[in-house]
Amino acid sequence: MASNSDDDFVILVCANLNPIEVEVAYDREILISTEDIQSWNLVAILRYQTVRIQAYRNRLTEQSSYFHGLLRGSFSESSSDHIVVQWNLETFLNILKFIYGCPLNVASNNFLPLFEGALYFGVEMLLDKCRAWFSEVSLSKNSGPPQIQCDDLIHMWNFGLENANDFVPELCARYLARNFMWAISNRDFVYIPYNLLLMCVKHPCLTVDSEMHLSDALLIWLDANMEQMGCSIRTKENLIGILKEIRRSILPLWFAAGKRRSCYFSKLADESVDSILRLVKIPPAGLVDALGDVDLNHLRIRITKYSEKVNLSSCPQITADILLLSVLHYSHGMDSTLRKTIKKYLISLEHLDKDHWRIFPCLPPILSFEAVQEVNFSKCHRLHLESAIECFSRSFLSLKIIKAAYLLNIKTTNFIKLVHKCPLVSEVDLSVDICPIIPTQVSVLSSNLALPLASNKHCDVTSCYHSGPSLSNITHLTIEGRTDICDLDLEFISKYCVSLGYLNIKGCISVTDVGISNVICRCIELHSIVVCNTSFGMNSILALCSAAPKFGNATGHFGKRASNLLKLHIGCCKGVDKTSLIELMSQTTMLKSLCLSGTDLVDEALYNFSGTSLEMLDVSNTMGSYIGGTEFSFSHPCKELFIELGRTCKLEGVALGWGFSNISLEVLKPAITLLKSMTVGLGGTLGEDALRVLPTTCPMLESVILHFQVISDSIMDRIMTLWQLRTLALCYCLGEISISSFRFSLPNLRKLKLERVTPWMTNDDLVILTQNCANLIELSLLGCTLLNADSQLIILQGWPGLTSIHLEECGDITVDGVSSLINCIALEDLLLRHNGPGVPRNFILDAAKKMPMLRKISLDLCDARDGDYDIPDYGDRYFLSSVKLARCKRQRSCLDLNLSGACGRAVHKESLVLVWNSNNLIRTVVKERLA
Repeated sequence: MASNSDDDFVILVCANLNPIEVEVAYDREILISTEDIQSWNLVAILRYQTVRIQAYRNRLTEQSSYFHGLLRGSFSESSSDHIVVQWNLETFLNILKFIYGCPLNVASNNFLPLFEGALYFGVEMLLDKCRAWFSEVSLSKNSGPPQIQCDDLIHMWNFGLENANDFVPELCARYLARNFMWAISNRDFVYIPYNLLLMCVKHPCLTVDSEMHLSDALLIWLDANMEQMGCSIRTKENLIGILKEIRRSILPLWFAAGKRRSCYFSKLADESVDSILRLVKIPPAGLVDALGDVDLNHLRIRITKYSEKVNLSSCPQITADILLLSVLHYSHGMDSTLRKTIKKYLISLEHLDKDHWRIFPCLPPILSFEAVQEVNFSKCHRLHLESAIECFSRSFLSLKIIKAAYLLNIKTTNFIKLVHKCPLVSEVDLSVDICPIIPTQVSVLSSNLALPLASNKHCDVTSCYHSGPSLSNITHLTIEGRTDICDLDLEFISKYCVSLGYLNIKGCISVTDVGISNVICRCIELHSIVVCNTSFGMNSILALCSAAPKFGNATGHFGKRASNLLKLHIGCCKGVDKTSLIELMSQTTMLKSLCLSGTDLVDEALYNFSGTSLEMLDVSNTMGSYIGGTEFSFSHPCKELFIELGRTCKLEGVALGWGFSNISLEVLKPAITLLKSMTVGLGGTLGEDALRVLPTTCPMLESVILHFQVISDSIMDRIMTLWQLRTLALCYCLGEISISSFRFSLPNLRKLKLERVTPWMTNDDLVILTQNCANLIELSLLGCTLLNADSQLIILQGWPGLTSIHLEECGDITVDGVSSLINCIALEDLLLRHNGPGVPRNFILDAAKKMPMLRKISLDLCDARDGDYDIPDYGDRYFLSSVKLARCKRQRSCLDLNLSGACGRAVHKESLVLVWNSNNLIRTVVKERLA
């Protein structure tokens, strides 16, 4: 930077309006030179109020149009050797460093000042650098945290508009579209300008996990902005117009139905529901062809090159046609020829012995979305599995997680095909509803295989076991509730999934203790086991507590498995004795999640547990004792355990019962400050003081479930301050509460259960409940005897998106029929008992037909208008997985001896239970009245 003349330099005088630190008077000004620019210490320089910079004149005029015009033009400054620069000092120093060849990193925290400064001073190379950085960031596929925060993005957008710079707004919209899922979780999302939001929603890079997420985000934005804008009705209508960008035909049914109450979305929600119900009536393999020449873009699932998750859960309208349509390029027109080709192709996939991609060369090549790692098509009953997996294997090459819960048509053979065609898949969820017939919990009077499903065309599973498939990468497998899984299936899983670390077979009642123990022995990397409501017992505990022998070609450490367990759920496993449980607990030092609910728990078992990493503990419904003979009490020696847990653990969930008290809660207080879920069951007694301070002790609670606790309006007032509360259950609680307990709005509450705590509830009270708990999706009421037939309409209109309704002993709700309840079209679970004898004989068949998501229905013959119900067979059950019918008998007391046999009170006699799985229908009669 050396020069031959002082004329080659100019002094730039910069005032520092915000000096970091002002030194003594004679140090308030500093002179620096661009000759030493590589060694500038900005922190030290920024301490001064005035900074004089000796800069090389030619370099300035070459790199900056501002200084070129100023120093070489006709301005008076062109002949001056001192130029006053009025700009943010730190930004100007960085621009100077860039002009003189120093490296400069552009980031979210300095992009806007640098870009604005580069525009003002006309530093084209810096403008290019800023553009390149912003463009790269907006297009980046990096899955880490976004590089630009929401508030910074808003500033960038506003700056671009103010300076008439099209480049910045365009990239802002693209960046927001690319990172939309992150943005909607940001507290500044509601401050995003409308035009930026609209431009983002219309952008082809808009990336969302599901159409529901987009809808919810837009409604949240409108709720936060409409009132404070104070705009005219016409302007408000224009703003609401953004909702038309939602593809309403691919919303989850419960979500669309629930938004019928929205002041902005009600009309569109009606259109969405009508569209969904219309689509579910079209045969799955002919949907595209049946719709004719209409524009099908509204059926395309939003998938972009940035998509990491595709969530289709609870969309009964989704078929293989829609999935295939979504992975074809937009340029492919849907003419009649292509529609018919797609139909023939999908029909052909029902035959598993051919390579259909080779058979149909006319099918356009599908797009590859390599960023997709997770697909959730749970409850998509009409999505043909083979077609879906074929599509995933071609389009989602990086797929790792598949969630396909509550689909009875999936068998083990499908599972084998799934992991074979998608070799990177490491996590699979094939859960179904837990069978209500748990052998250890009911008294079976009779049981028979009512209907073997001979029409099922899937190949026999044993033939696949001997076909020698390649080993799977699956490490996380959930097959909860699958009664068709047997020991042979478990044996195959243990051989095929050699890296299995997580196994959930909760409610798999057909597997034996021996079968479970073999899995434990073979899967040497197993660290998490969920086996509640199974035959897990002595053999399995022995396998966990003993050094296992080496199987096959497996390699690794063969120590005791229990010491490596992170998750152990053995709730209601009656095959576990007290001594074995004590031994098991003494070895599980690494546990993070422990469930012993419904077991014969003894004090010593918990006392022998020495782990310090627990995040979830469930010891509810335990009726054990201290081996020494005293009642199970959470007293000595377990008090020391809870003191230790309080000192070393950070619990997120607890479910406690016998012996748990306010003293126990006090001891645990250090461990439950971040608690999200609390259940206090039979035998637990928190007391009024403990319940009153619960929101202070555990401010993050999302679920509160209380059984047999003493409650009051004042306690409820405190509980209702839990702003994140999503689940509230009050069951058989003592004390008195009134409707005033629900006078506060709970917009986040999704599940509400009130059992024997609100006998005073009237229709007016029910209306208040619909207003203050407006977003419920599950409702359970027991013992609300003042309700009547009008209550049905209140429930339908107040909560149109309910997925679960349990109404028992609720006055005369069904005395005049079920005309309103039958229109709760999003229901998945329905229980009606002792609400009035007006339920028609064909109700089960009618409900299964009109409610596309209905899986479980429980009724009482006392409520049958004609004394009985028509039972569906396999063909007309639609998607039902279980039907429970309770039968009562009349019981007379000694005072009723002279009365007719028809008199007396109704008491439960027996229950008929029908359960479907992927193989058959089982009819069982049990003594118990099942929930």
